[in-house]
Amino acid sequence: EVLVVESGGGSVETGGSLRLSCAASGFRVDETHMGWYRQAPGNECELVSRIRSDSSTHYADSVKGRFTISRDNAKNTVYLQMTSLKPDDTAVYHCAAVGVECRALSNWGQGTQVTVSS
Repeated sequence: EVLVVESGGGSVETGGSLRLSCAASGFRVDETHMGWYRQAPGNECELVSRIRSDSSTHYADSVKGRFTISRDNAKNTVYLQMTSLKPDDTAVYHCAAVGVECRALSNWGQGTQVTVSS
């Protein structure tokens, strides 16, 4: 069952920007602690950012100051604005509730590929 649809990924050069979107269905993102995860081949899954139901946010050190998570309650959508992108940011990005195991991310949505070239 698809719970979210992620979009907005693409290929950019170092220093570029992208905005990822996560449109949810069947639940309210403003009632759920939502997170953006990423996984690159050979790397462990990483929770890069989360937004709680009270709108408080948290970022992994690897993206702090460059990524911004936000939410549009009317659209039931969570966003991840990514700036100053680096090759190390290359990964498949998924959104899901915080606490979802990495192996279960594909049960939420297909993810969106971000590729940053040097």
